[in-house]
Amino acid sequence: MSECKFHIDFIKHRKIYFTISAILMIFCIVSTFIFGAKLDIQFKGGTLITYLYEGDIDISTFQNDASAALDGIGIKATTGTDFNTGKNNIQLSMLSNSGLTADKQILLTDTLTEKYADNNLELIESTDVSPSAGKEFFSKCIVAAVFAAIVLIIYIAVRFKNIGGWLAGVCAVAALLHDIIVVYGTFIVCGMEIDANFMAVVLTIFGYSINSTIVIYYRIRENQKLYGKKLSLGELTNLSVNQSMTRSINTNVTTVSAMIVISIVAMVYGVNSIISFSFPMTMGLISGAYSSTCIAGPLWVWLEEKKAGKGKPKAAPEKSAEA
Repeated sequence: MSECKFHIDFIKHRKIYFTISAILMIFCIVSTFIFGAKLDIQFKGGTLITYLYEGDIDISTFQNDASAALDGIGIKATTGTDFNTGKNNIQLSMLSNSGLTADKQILLTDTLTEKYADNNLELIESTDVSPSAGKEFFSKCIVAAVFAAIVLIIYIAVRFKNIGGWLAGVCAVAALLHDIIVVYGTFIVCGMEIDANFMAVVLTIFGYSINSTIVIYYRIRENQKLYGKKLSLGELTNLSVNQSMTRSINTNVTTVSAMIVISIVAMVYGVNSIISFSFPMTMGLISGAYSSTCIAGPLWVWLEEKKAGKGKPKAAPEKSAEA
């Protein structure tokens, strides 16, 4: 039995935690209508054009010049390195259901090649992206997430059947849903595009959050064997969550610190593709630590108490003294 260094009454304050989570989830969902959801090209369709270049190019200026060459069409520019040649490359993405016509692609390339002659601009790839491919990828990820949630409920129901396992599984998945909504809200509020990084963050948070919750369930089961009926379900859960706090803090502080460092480095060097993973991942990890500690256990206790209350027969009304 590990020494309990924390003595926080999570069950007593559960209404506060539930209220905070409800407000946060509502805000994340409503933010879609306030800020609007930005979908990546793989979900809306369009054209990707990649150029190799030498020297230095200001990405913002290049993006504006490309947009001006196509009469102000919306263009997003990102830079990288070609692994085959070792040269710098710059990729332009243009959202369009029908893609960019060949004439406009030629006009764009001629304009940019002339304007950036000193950089020896060279077209290496032009690809039309179908929105159906992104939708198919997204739908498969959703199916995978739902299947994983069902498997988790079944696993917890079997593994923790002595403490009402199936209901504990439902609460664990509810905490996961809380974390997914927070990650989604982070993408929306920060103006990040919903792309493959979104699903990567969601599936990664699945593992981190559920692991922390299952550790608490293990502790509850062991404490139940140790204390029997000496402690109520709420007291068992409080004790178990507090005993798990040190491990939870150490694990999450280490991981979150790493993600923050990665985010800062990515911001300094302007690597947006890394930022759109590391920063939402940071928010998801914080949310996962909160939901595992303050939501999953207290919610489970509340539902178990509701279930136990429904099973009790109602007391007969007392007769008045005059009867």
